[in-house]
Amino acid sequence: MIKEQFGNVNSDLTVGSINKHLKRIAIPASIGFLFNTLFNVVDTFYAGRLSTEALAGLTLSFPIFFIIIALSAGIGNAVSALGSIALGKKDKDAFNQLGFNAIALGLISGIVVTLFATTFTRPLFMLIGASGEALDLGIAYTNVIFYGSVFFILNAVLNGLLSAQGDTKTYRNLLIVSFFLNLFLDPLFIFGWFGLPRLGVVGVALATILIQIIGTIYLTSRLIKSEWIDIKKLISSRFTIKTMLELLKQAIPSTLNMATIAIGIFIINYYVLQYGGVDGVAAFGAATRIEQIALLPALGLNVAALTIAGQNFGAGNKKRIIEVYKKAMIAGVSIMIIGGIVIFPLAPYLVSVFNQNPNVISIGTRYLRIEVLAFVTYVILNISISVLQGIKKPNYAIFMGIFRQALPFGLFYLLGTTLSMGLDGVWWGIVIINWTAVCITLYYIKVQFKKLK
Repeated sequence: MIKEQFGNVNSDLTVGSINKHLKRIAIPASIGFLFNTLFNVVDTFYAGRLSTEALAGLTLSFPIFFIIIALSAGIGNAVSALGSIALGKKDKDAFNQLGFNAIALGLISGIVVTLFATTFTRPLFMLIGASGEALDLGIAYTNVIFYGSVFFILNAVLNGLLSAQGDTKTYRNLLIVSFFLNLFLDPLFIFGWFGLPRLGVVGVALATILIQIIGTIYLTSRLIKSEWIDIKKLISSRFTIKTMLELLKQAIPSTLNMATIAIGIFIINYYVLQYGGVDGVAAFGAATRIEQIALLPALGLNVAALTIAGQNFGAGNKKRIIEVYKKAMIAGVSIMIIGGIVIFPLAPYLVSVFNQNPNVISIGTRYLRIEVLAFVTYVILNISISVLQGIKKPNYAIFMGIFRQALPFGLFYLLGTTLSMGLDGVWWGIVIINWTAVCITLYYIKVQFKKLK
């Protein structure tokens, strides 16, 4: 009966075991995130082999590049949330209408970013005090990346439509293939193999854009074949103000939350550059790659929690929303505790993979051994915000994003300069801010769940 009503029983997350749904969605998503991070690790590895300045340039570029990531994630999460709610209501027409408008929004957003973002690249780099070769290399890399903005955003939209159906395997497969392509394309363009010109960090950016284009083609082909997409209905759908406003209502808070993360990294880079110089920035860049790998097993839970919560919100199954939150949280916190235990003793060896400079290794090791105390906070915050978006409460993300990025201005200065802690003041400041944010978020979630009951 379920199969008749919903087409494919695996797409219906409003019935069945929550644990099984979490595993089925989260594991492929986590594997995908793993290879996405390894993709970035390859970029960092080759940049470190070019020079410490090249590694610093890529690290400094990250919060600016994050503009694209924030916009992509915001629109992608909005599509996944609204798509899940439509499927929870078993409304195929609404799902295709959403798909048409989401793709249109992705195209418009990508074109706007491409046209205007490069104007602000140099001023933003100089604002954090970047100079010399690190400045030039960072700008060269970032400007090229911006030209591929539309493909990053379209891929997020297409993946959001697939994720809403519980399909995280397609994107996982793409990210695995992308990683292996990057292993070849990075050195091909960076070092100029087979007679090609030696492009350095620009080659890193070109490889990334080419892979994104391939991804857009693949995801489009898979979406057309998916269960809930009717290509005739999709093409014949109209650009509607109502659907677009719904998308923006969900996407803007998520985008702003991600944008505040970029601002936070921007602020961290500023203080790290002041206290630790180029070596400090290079160490931070290498160490955050390791930190991202540690977070990977839990990241798939964000996708699963949003999708399952969204479908059950659409179907009115409020008890299952609370159940998925609790079970995802237990799994995520457990994973991060294990990750912290593993990374603490191995920190110097892991940092040395990216750069052999003893000072870079020392600074990166210190960061990781303090940061392990904050590992579980990322899981708690991410799962909470995902579930809130699934129940159409996306605005909390804006408040929390602003809160987490407003505190560093005073706290980093207080700890780093006033108390003479230097880089340690930045590292401990991150831990303090994250745990404060967790306390506020858990209270807010408790209030929202009472309203659901």
